[in-house]
Amino acid sequence: MIEAELKARVHAPEAVMRQLDERATARVEVYRDTYYDRLDGSLEKAGEELRVRTVHGVDGTRTVLTHKGAAVDAESGSKPEHEARVEDADQAHAILRGLGYAELIAFEKRCRNHDFTAHGRQMLATLVWVPEIDGTFLEVETLVDEDDVSAALDDIRAVLAELGIGTADLTLETYTGAVAAQRAV
Repeated sequence: MIEAELKARVHAPEAVMRQLDERATARVEVYRDTYYDRLDGSLEKAGEELRVRTVHGVDGTRTVLTHKGAAVDAESGSKPEHEARVEDADQAHAILRGLGYAELIAFEKRCRNHDFTAHGRQMLATLVWVPEIDGTFLEVETLVDEDDVSAALDDIRAVLAELGIGTADLTLETYTGAVAAQRAV
């Protein structure tokens, strides 16, 4: 499956949050993301990602191992995504290190998730705050087959427009890149 996704900088986070809260009940969670790469950096060079995400929320803690392939849509950065829930985060990290992967970067994301249906699609809208980065971001995504990416992105753009987010607010900036740049200062 392809994670068709658009990300935008949000200039009025409270207004967007109110509108999302009208669509769906919010799920507030803190993500602890650790990204891995081969020692030669070949995953990053190929535009791929390997991540262990531990999610802390009111319903407990869960950990997910994710691989994202190279982007299938250059304009949005939408990528194939494969995820599996793992029972033990420490063991997932140990397995990746044991296979020769090295930690690329780790950071925290504070998320307010909203699951809803729009334009006939199940969507997830997430307001994101990363303590090390200035600003608030909004990610809107849906899982689709590769031949449906373009139409799904049009539907996501429509949701963003309904929330007052314009095309000028869209960004391909990655959290990993922004956090790394901030730490280099």
